[in-house]
Parts: sequence; C-alpha cells; structure tokens
Amino acid sequence: MYLNHFGLKEAPFSITPDTSFYFASPNYKIGLNTLLFAILSGEGFIKITGEVGTGKTLLCRKLMRCLNNNFKVAYVPNPYLEPKSLLMVLAQELGIALPTDATEHVLLNALTNGLLAFARNNTKVVVCLDEVQAMPIETLEALRLLSNLETEKRKLLQVVIFGQPELEAKLNHASIRQLKQRISFEYRLSRLTRDETQFYLNHRLAIAGHSGGRMFTSAALALLYLKSKGTPRLINILAHKALLTSYGKGKHQVGLKEMYAAVCDTQSVATFWKRLSVHSFSLSIVMGIFISMFSGILLVYPN
Repeated sequence: MYLNHFGLKEAPFSITPDTSFYFASPNYKIGLNTLLFAILSGEGFIKITGEVGTGKTLLCRKLMRCLNNNFKVAYVPNPYLEPKSLLMVLAQELGIALPTDATEHVLLNALTNGLLAFARNNTKVVVCLDEVQAMPIETLEALRLLSNLETEKRKLLQVVIFGQPELEAKLNHASIRQLKQRISFEYRLSRLTRDETQFYLNHRLAIAGHSGGRMFTSAALALLYLKSKGTPRLINILAHKALLTSYGKGKHQVGLKEMYAAVCDTQSVATFWKRLSVHSFSLSIVMGIFISMFSGILLVYPN
C-alpha cells in the first residue's frame, strides 16, 4: 500500500520469518554460532528459548539455510503431535518411505534404517522442532528414545528444540529428566536494546529498498521502544502501522503522532495509552516533551 510512497521494493516489517531480513545483532550471532558449533560437534540435543516474538522461528530458518548438503534437515513447526504422528512426520520430512498403516514399531524400524542409510552416506541428520513448550510429555520421551540411535562414532540424528520459557518447566517433569540431562548446549534469546532497535529498523528498511533519509524521528523511536520493549515482532507490527498512518497523511517520515496512533491501534501494547482516549494536539506536545526527556535515560539504560 505504501511501498511506492516511501520508495520501497517490498514490505519491510512483515511478521513472516523471512531470512533475507535476518538482523545479526550480537544476541542473534551468539545464538546462531552456538547452534552451528553444537551441530558441527555432533551433539545430540540443543535448546534455544526466548519470549514470544523474539525471533526463534527466524533463527531456526537461518540455521537451516546455513547447513550445507552434508546435512539432511527435518523441520517440524507443529509440535502438538502424538508419538506415532511425530515419527510419521519425521519420516516424511526425511524422505523415508513408509508402509501403509504402519504400527509405531514398524515406523521406528523404518526410521532407524533410514537414519543408518544417511550415516553410511556421511549425511548428518538434524531435526528442528519449533514451539516445543506445547509438545506432550509422552512425545518428548519418544523423541529422547529416538535420539538413542547411534553408531560407535556418532549419533544418527541431532535434535534442536526451540521454545518459550515455559519449556523449562516442562523439562523439569520427572518422567523426562533424562532428556534434560542430554541437552549439551543451550541459549536464551533476549530482546533488542534501544540502539539495536534503531539499527534493526534501518536494516530492514535498507533490505526493502529504502535509500532516503531517516524514516523514524527520535520521539517516534523512543515510543516504539518503550511499548515494544525491544521485541522484534512488536517492533514490526508497530512500525508497519505507523508507516501506514504516515502514508495516509501524505507524510514521508514517521513522527510521534503516527507512532502514538499505531500504539493505540495495537491491543497488546495499547493499555494505558488507549484508555486515555484523548487525541488533542496538546497531548501530543506533552508526550513529545516527556519522551524526549527520557530518551537520554533509555540510551544509558536500554533495558
């Protein structure tokens, strides 16, 4: 809707995990390097956690793009599966043929033979599971048993699990304590700092084709960071809505009033701002002064 207006080739703030927009902040670099090192080392279980919207799925997809032809990757975005369904999904992802109406025992044998075939061809198998905090306990246990498959030299498959912080409580369940002990590498993604948020905005705009001046004013950026708390998904939502508002007004820059409108239109962050229900110009001036005063504090204490 606003691409031509702002000189963009594509939408810069889509919430779809697009690896072409991957932002290599220090936090994400450490996360990706941890994953790559663990996988290249042949470790069995690797865990990545982070709050909702911090970019776990994007990191997962970036990891898969970094693995070369020596790896066979199975990606499971929907973890709410029974043990048998998980085995079937893994077999399909790995291209392993299955007999019709196979029992769980037959499925396991077929997977084992398929994994051994990959090992003979020196192909490492990596299983990436997203949103694992929603996976049933019995399915996690089946996954652990599957990870027991190994040769004298190495594991037949490596498992990378991504989940929200609630995953920690699930892994503390007594019935799967052995799984927790097998997690050799783990990392927790954090939100962006205020400075990183500005770099993040500029990075995505540049990838989308923007080559002009500054798109967001200091006051707009301060309000954006205040309400998103550096969560990439919320940053994308608010920035997109603010650009729409500026486009509707015929403006080529996002100011405080446009960002304020985006905040009020976003239920997950509006709260106090929306309850005010005041839209006068004087309020915008007061907000501008308030945010400008505290922008310096945010710079010194970004978290």
